[in-house]
Amino acid sequence: MPRRPDTRQRIERAALSLFAAKGVDATTTKDIAAEVGISEGAIYRHFRSKDELTWHLFSTHYTDLARHIDAVMAESGGLADRIDRTVALFCGLFDREPDLFAFILLSQHGQLGRVTEDMPTPVESLRRMFHDGIGRGECRGTDPDLMAAMALGLVTQPATFAIYGRIARPLGRLAPALADAVKRAVLA
Repeated sequence: MPRRPDTRQRIERAALSLFAAKGVDATTTKDIAAEVGISEGAIYRHFRSKDELTWHLFSTHYTDLARHIDAVMAESGGLADRIDRTVALFCGLFDREPDLFAFILLSQHGQLGRVTEDMPTPVESLRRMFHDGIGRGECRGTDPDLMAAMALGLVTQPATFAIYGRIARPLGRLAPALADAVKRAVLA
């Protein structure tokens, strides 16, 4: 008989699902406990508060995303190839883990103030990618922060539309078009 995931993992998965569907503010610990099939008090054996659970989920997955982008940057190829792979990474995450992607995307404004300078972030990873591209003469501009913002907007806004049903899923089918839009915006 397969072993059930431990309670902490079940709490995290249920919270991600509920946070993505209802939002963090509208989700209660009672909702999470009911979804997991445990008492509300059992949540507090693993997390001191809903806020701690939210931060744990956000910070863990936000920094993981940065590490994935950094892995793309470590691969060989020019900026155009890195853009293709990074956009495919974002779209693949959205398609494989829609609750996780929606949670990160829709809750970031409530969490970014807690991000410290020493934490790896997707924004900083993208900024470095474009900074490197500028140094190699691959970019038309000279502001890596603006390029990171444009790239994120060109990818995350369609993802937001997909979350709300305005663009059909899977998002991966749009990855080539989104990557082309980013490349047109930033490449020399």
